[in-house]
Amino acid sequence: MKTSSRGVTLIEMLIVVTIIGLIAGISFPAVSSGIDSLRIASASDSLVSFLNGGLNRAERRQEAVEVTVSAKDNAVYLASASLNRTLAMPAGVTILAVWPKLPDETGASRRFLLLPGGAVPRIGIEITNRKGARRIVRVNPMTGVPEIERLEPSLGAKE
Repeated sequence: MKTSSRGVTLIEMLIVVTIIGLIAGISFPAVSSGIDSLRIASASDSLVSFLNGGLNRAERRQEAVEVTVSAKDNAVYLASASLNRTLAMPAGVTILAVWPKLPDETGASRRFLLLPGGAVPRIGIEITNRKGARRIVRVNPMTGVPEIERLEPSLGAKE
């Protein structure tokens, strides 16, 4: 009479768990790096949309719009007579600098005024993530359109 046994031995289970652990350990850094890249791309796209909204409001509604960039709060604010909006940077993305830099920059909030029918101010917001990837969102003063510029990563950092 034959007896068939079914099941998994403890050794087989340990081997499978070890293989799963190795695969997870190898793939985690790649996944976290990809998430950081997505965060900075999303933050720069959000900044473009946010600035575009302020520029459109100034032209279409004929309202003066104030753009405030606060590196300390890690946020950008739009304010007008009928508008108050805030764009906070996502976790892991920080505002590094505001362009053009001032000679006596103290780190305080920078304010720009968008006037209806007026010239578009030269605004640049440099953001970075934990891996050192950097982007500058600039408003082109000739066209009035925000653009994203990719910068080389900081020394010692990987994108």
